[in-house]
Amino acid sequence: MAGFLAAIGRVVLGWLAATGRIALFTGETLLHMVRPPFYFREFGAAVLNVGYFSLPVVGLTAVFTGGALALQIYSGGARFNAEAVVPQIVAIGMVRELGPVLVGLMIAARVTSSIAAEIATMKVTEQIDALVTLSTHPMKYLTVPRVLAGLITVPVLVGIGDIIGIMGGYLVGVNRLGFNPASYLQNTVDFLELRDIISSLVKGAAFGVIATLMGCYFGMRSGRGAQGVGAATKSSVVAAAVLILAANFLLTQAFFFQ
Repeated sequence: MAGFLAAIGRVVLGWLAATGRIALFTGETLLHMVRPPFYFREFGAAVLNVGYFSLPVVGLTAVFTGGALALQIYSGGARFNAEAVVPQIVAIGMVRELGPVLVGLMIAARVTSSIAAEIATMKVTEQIDALVTLSTHPMKYLTVPRVLAGLITVPVLVGIGDIIGIMGGYLVGVNRLGFNPASYLQNTVDFLELRDIISSLVKGAAFGVIATLMGCYFGMRSGRGAQGVGAATKSSVVAAAVLILAANFLLTQAFFFQ
């Protein structure tokens, strides 16, 4: 019994220690954001990597999700003679929940893993040590541009994903389910509120920070060798996905269940 309790205690202490390290890393990153110098070339490259190059996967994910959501809502609503709610529920489902979460998870899968592998490889090959010898702070050069890029570009991706997802539902609703095009769009516009859109963009900003921050954190703490790089990449994606889902719950409660 004592051994079992000791094992639980070690796990809890490990989680608390990891939480503390992540909190300190986050605080240090925020501190460096407001202190010069600023590496605009690195920031521009991060914007392209996080934002522009993520557009194809975000668009494809959103359009298929919107179409599948329309089919599921129509099928479920038919049991209660409520098929007409498809436009409204697709809109609120994509904007409030599915759009931000799916974009966040796609960014975690694509960008977080890329950042962690890149920075971990730099650590293994002692490129980060070379930055220090050149009087360049590694966090300011590697972490800050990527986190800022996530903060700025992921909300834009979420907005684009929301629009594409709604249009995916529109295409299925009009061409497959027989909805009137003008009526479908009117119901979508009338049902959405400003609070829905704001919550979607705020979630996108939070998820962008989480995804990029986890990639940088685990990359910086990578072990040596190829095994260390692989472990850092895996841990960064898992941590980013879990934190994104947890943050989604907290933000949903803050916006809609006050």
